[in-house]
Amino acid sequence: MLNTIDGYIIDLDGTVYKGKQLIDGAAEAVAFLKSRGKRIVFLSNRGNISRRMCCEKLTALGLDVAEEEIVLTSTVTARYLQRHMPGCRTWVLGEQGLKDELAAYGVKEAARPELADWLVITLHETLTYKELNDAFRAVRGGAKIIATNADKTFPGDDGDAIDVAGMIGAIVHSTDVQVEVTVGKPSSLMAEAALDVLGLPPERCMVIGDSLASDIELGQRAGMMTALVLTGSATREMAVAAAKQPDLVWNSLADVSTEMEKMV
Repeated sequence: MLNTIDGYIIDLDGTVYKGKQLIDGAAEAVAFLKSRGKRIVFLSNRGNISRRMCCEKLTALGLDVAEEEIVLTSTVTARYLQRHMPGCRTWVLGEQGLKDELAAYGVKEAARPELADWLVITLHETLTYKELNDAFRAVRGGAKIIATNADKTFPGDDGDAIDVAGMIGAIVHSTDVQVEVTVGKPSSLMAEAALDVLGLPPERCMVIGDSLASDIELGQRAGMMTALVLTGSATREMAVAAAKQPDLVWNSLADVSTEMEKMV
């Protein structure tokens, strides 16, 4: 099946690294794909960092990657607001990486929370009460809510950690206002952005990731091949029990080179 694949959409958390630790064989697998002339985009639900920050992390971990090969939910959120809500003013419940991506796309920040058209929510690992209350005031002032993703947890250095769903819950339950747009995988917004980078039709692309609900679902919705890796949130038993099973199940990203070498 891999004979027809020219583009690879690769997840990050749980697929390439876990926390600050590179997963064994990941860097070599990426280098192998590039040596075969394959196009790669790293697609992540991370919304609290910028592409520059992500590129610096991947480079430090030993991967040969360009900023243009990275698409994050912070990137796609900024792209969505630029294209569909031109001239809007935002307030961010999140960190500087998201603000940097919004600025890169020309999306403006409101002077104060009550003047925002959109509250943008992402993971905030250094959240203070004031920041949470400012977000509350933005929504009470009339701002609609857009979330970079709605993941409940992400794989941290010492186990699962609370993700964007925790930030969303605080605002939704305190304001009774629901999220209007959720950007992250398996949203078609993420698939479209990744395919734009690759410049390929979906039938010539494969999604590789550790999540059945986000990575595999995204690929299946978009008509792409899918490979589940067992280095993150999913197990082989979960894959077997899934209503829609991935095309392939690999122990890790490193298996992509093994499978391609079999075709030679």
